[in-house]
Formats: sequence, structure tokens, C-alpha cells
Amino acid sequence: MSTLSLAVRDSSTMLRRNLLHARRYPSLTLNLLLTPIMLLLLFVYVFGDTMSAGIGGGPDRSRYIAYLVPGLLLMTIGSTVIGTAVSVSTDMTEGIIARFRTMAIHRGSVLVGHVVGSVLQSVLSVVLVGAVAVAIGFRSTDAGVLEWLAALGLLVLFATALTWIAVGMGLVSPNAEAASNNAMPLILLPLLSSAFVPVDAMPGWLQPIAEYQPFTPAIETLRGLLLGSGIGHNGWLAVLWCLGLAVLGYFWSTSKFNRDPR
Repeated sequence: MSTLSLAVRDSSTMLRRNLLHARRYPSLTLNLLLTPIMLLLLFVYVFGDTMSAGIGGGPDRSRYIAYLVPGLLLMTIGSTVIGTAVSVSTDMTEGIIARFRTMAIHRGSVLVGHVVGSVLQSVLSVVLVGAVAVAIGFRSTDAGVLEWLAALGLLVLFATALTWIAVGMGLVSPNAEAASNNAMPLILLPLLSSAFVPVDAMPGWLQPIAEYQPFTPAIETLRGLLLGSGIGHNGWLAVLWCLGLAVLGYFWSTSKFNRDPR
């Protein structure tokens, strides 16, 4: 077999392995998925009217849910990929990787299986959270076929970027608990972005943190695509952040995996 055929075959095998793990042990994925769903219900039904009035206009829960959902969808991706960091760390510390190293398989297929599996799980999680949002009143306005395709592309690209970062975090963590803790910024950063309130409504010292991070331009781009609001410079900033994080995560992960003897 050619090198490419071998890589595709072994990566497909590793992908099936990771999807089987996710199916047999769904508790981690479900626990991480509950976080954005609970935040969605909390902010809509408890704080919805107040938050809507705070960002301009009168108290209108439906108006705030339209503002909130794009940020929660991206937060769902950040929450889901924490499971990837835990899974990678578990593989590295429980001996299965040492076994794989002795087998005639493509070396990079282990990481590719984790990444592709995580992206698929992230997309499925986004669909589930989106379904909950639609059930409680979210409606996309002024979004045609091109906007929906662009939104899907952004979500997949963002999931790929965060997954490679999560893989690197899993590789440098001594155990699964440490991997979960190291990946917590992927949930905390959305809380300090424009997901819940506009950046200009935050205290002055917090605004640079919210503005110059990957979640805010991605959220504003997704919000513009789904709601027909302006995107401005956020579109190319979101793409640059995704590409930069994906490249950084890829080289970090592969270099660590190739030299780590565990």
C-alpha cells in the first residue's frame, strides 16, 4: 500500500475506535454538553428580560435569545473538546500508545483519529444545543443558503482549531484530571467574550481581554451570519484565529507525540 493509503486506512481505524469509546462511555460528553445547555436555559429564563434591557431596548426574552445563541454554540465546541484532552491523556498514560508504537500503523493516525472524532462530536453537540435553542424560541433571520454554509464552515474550522489545542493539552498532561483542568480555559474564555453581553458594556479594563481573544470575533461573525447583522473585520479575524490555532496545535501536538516515550 502507498503511504497515503496506509495513513487513510489507519486513521479510519483510529476514528472508529474513538467513536466507539464515545458511544460506550457517553457520560463525559453528556456532562460537558450539559454546561452550555444549562447556561442557555439559565440566561434565557432567569436573566433574559433583564439582560435584554441591559444591552439596549426593552425587556424582551426573544431578543436576548437571538443574541445569546451564537456565543453558546461556540462555547459548546469549547466544552466538547475538553473530552478530547481527557481522552488523549488517558491513552498516553494507560499504555495503549506504547502498544501502538510497536505495531505497523501510520504514526500520525492516532492523533488524526482523535481530531476527526472530536470534530464530529463537536458538530453533533452544536446541533443538539441548537435544537434546544430553537425549541425555546431562537429563530435565524436573514440567513440564506450561503450564510448557513458559511456558518457551518466556521463552526467546523473553529472545532478543528480548538481540537488540536486540546490534543496538545492532553499530551502534556500527566493524567486525565490534569488534562481536564488544563483545558478549562476553553470554557472560561467564552465567559469573557461577547457571548453574553456586548464588549462595550464591560468595564474598561476587561474590554481588551474580551476583544483580543479568539472567541469574540468568531461569535460576532456567527452572529452576523445567522442574524443578518454586520460582521465587519470580525470575519477575517475569526478565520485567522482558527488557522493560527490549528497550525499551532498541530505542530505542538505532533512534536510532543513523536518524542514522548510514554
